[in-house]
Amino acid sequence: MTWVKVCGLTRPEDVEMALEAGADAIGFVLAPTSVRRVTVERAARLMADVPALRILVTADLDPAEVLAAVAVTAADGVQPHGRHSSAAADAAAARGLFVLHPVAVSGTALRPEPQAIPADQIPILDTSHARLHGGTGKPFDWSAIVRPERRFVLAGGLGADNISEAVERVDPWGVDASSRLEMSPGIKDPAKVAAFIREAKRT
Repeated sequence: MTWVKVCGLTRPEDVEMALEAGADAIGFVLAPTSVRRVTVERAARLMADVPALRILVTADLDPAEVLAAVAVTAADGVQPHGRHSSAAADAAAARGLFVLHPVAVSGTALRPEPQAIPADQIPILDTSHARLHGGTGKPFDWSAIVRPERRFVLAGGLGADNISEAVERVDPWGVDASSRLEMSPGIKDPAKVAAFIREAKRT
């Protein structure tokens, strides 16, 4: 059964709804430029007592800053983008945290190469964008890439309408979605979330 992460949550009711729909993990974005950004303090409140994997999505934070955010929120894992991404991922993994290591996909190019990512981190393949760290709402060409021969997560423009095809064609261990599950930026649509998780876990 496919592992599912719902990302970019900003409200308690959306956290509860994602859990009820069967999400295995939920993500909270700390990146300052994101329309789904929450503060570290709000992330801590949103994830308190949540019985699912709780992941902080960061951008351009160094390892000490990422670990400090984890200490405040008691998050279970991190997804560090941008500058210091690899160093932050390594530091988090060394602390025993669940780590999603971002891989930007542009055409046939995957940066970094998933096989070069340490075994204690899980590559998350997402559409490359000049200014955004995920949340683009645009899938990449699934047929253009060589499927990594390891556990990985697929992201980028996924929704209820294409998740079955994505899982069938790419065969990822897990999937992650955010922008196409929304009514407006940061506000999740219960019907879209439920349908996405149902279709992802059906395949």
